[in-house]
Amino acid sequence: MDVKSDDCPATLPRRSRDVRPLLRAALGLLTAAVVALPFTVAWQYDALRRAVAEQTAPPLPGGGSGAGADAKATPPAGSAPVVLAYHDIGPDDRSRYTVSLEHFDAQLRALRGAGYRTLSTREFTDFLRTGRTPQPRTVYLTFDDGTHGLWTHADPVLARYGMKAAAYLITGQVGTHRPYYLSWPEIERMARSGRWDFQAHTHLSHERAAVDAAGHERSVFTNRRWLADEGRAETPDEYRRRIAADLDRSARTLVRHGLPRPRLFAYPFSERLDESNLGARDAEALRSALRQRFTATLTNSAARPSPAGPRAAAVGEVQRLEVTRDTTAAGLLRELARWDPVAPRDAGRPLSHPAHWQTTGASEQAGPGMLTGDSRPPDGTAYVSADYRPLATADWTDYRLRATVGGLHGTSNGVGITVRAGSDHPVSLSVGHHTASLTTDGPAGTGDRRSCRLDPSATHRIAVLVTPRQVRVSVDGKTCTAFRAGRWRVAEGAGGFSLNVRNDGPERQWPRFTSLQVE
Repeated sequence: MDVKSDDCPATLPRRSRDVRPLLRAALGLLTAAVVALPFTVAWQYDALRRAVAEQTAPPLPGGGSGAGADAKATPPAGSAPVVLAYHDIGPDDRSRYTVSLEHFDAQLRALRGAGYRTLSTREFTDFLRTGRTPQPRTVYLTFDDGTHGLWTHADPVLARYGMKAAAYLITGQVGTHRPYYLSWPEIERMARSGRWDFQAHTHLSHERAAVDAAGHERSVFTNRRWLADEGRAETPDEYRRRIAADLDRSARTLVRHGLPRPRLFAYPFSERLDESNLGARDAEALRSALRQRFTATLTNSAARPSPAGPRAAAVGEVQRLEVTRDTTAAGLLRELARWDPVAPRDAGRPLSHPAHWQTTGASEQAGPGMLTGDSRPPDGTAYVSADYRPLATADWTDYRLRATVGGLHGTSNGVGITVRAGSDHPVSLSVGHHTASLTTDGPAGTGDRRSCRLDPSATHRIAVLVTPRQVRVSVDGKTCTAFRAGRWRVAEGAGGFSLNVRNDGPERQWPRFTSLQVE
């Protein structure tokens, strides 16, 4: 019987028998390639993640905008460092948070030319503890997120000028999304250079997500997340456990890679707690968690002025000066002059320096003109206030104000002076035609009000004495009232002053400050 089998080579044509080994070899190679592909991709990714990129050379000296104005813009020598907040350095001109290499070089050159020294994190935290710095002019350079440009672009410029900086790392992102974030080998080299130290910026909580049923997105670090699958927000306990775990993992990750435990923490996105969905207890729980782990926190967006100094150290939160793509070298020095502390004895006659005032209230017009009667408030305005150098005066504790006011009319208008402005314990004085009142306010909103009668007059002479434990007011040479401080630390009540004028009457008669002196 004739038997045919598909498995019998003898039944195949000769050409088919010759091709079959080649097919088997090709299929074998294809199979090997498919099996090896994931391993090859993983190896390439791991190599990229671990790579140390080549650094760029610093730009030629003399470049960068504003480099020629350094001497004119040199600020006075202050006693406290200013914290500068950078994000990335590099050629990307699409993001306002990426400073060009040329601008960065010009900024550091201007800082060196103005006599500034950069602080390490240890030196900065020592300042927060002791109030002392190695020299009068110092800055603390901080970089958020841990972007690749810190190694490739910023580090060579720091080396050129012999300066130091601190990188605030999102530790869970290190080595990912290359080349956007730094790799651990790059961080290791930066640490060995002595120019860098590394601080905390969360592990994986530097992101925005829905915080309510409407889908509004905010920082997940300072907000309770919306759990869409369950149709509810995180409970306070869930939020606290998540944040505590993230902070602890961030610190452990740094230590595991041979770096010191972080001393400072920078808020993601610099979002403020008073703008989050946290209640008062949750917000205090977050602050408590941060105080337990860090010397202080850093933010670019403070609810009140808190530059580095005793008041900021007392509350454990320091405000930074943000540097962006548009910041020139001369512009940076001008900003530093705004931040550098000024002593009360150097304030003199503040009304003669319009640039030192920050107008608030219904109008954003610069200067104190609406307080002195030199300019008229906009129609419909009933109240105008202005702060005197709020950043430079944040740590004032002992000073006296002498003011003369005029244009007072019945009960329809008045003037005001707030001392210890921006602190936890401001004190506000209101003076009218025939009365004066002193009001205190504490962190819990509790306050005290004391008044005195004045001899009726359109003009009054006011003296306000501020000491760490007392605010005393005299009007027209007579003692009016006083307020004694409670049991809080002196630094918690530090602060400068602001002025205001009020006009509630239909006559549109505005009062005015005719003189002001600080002693």
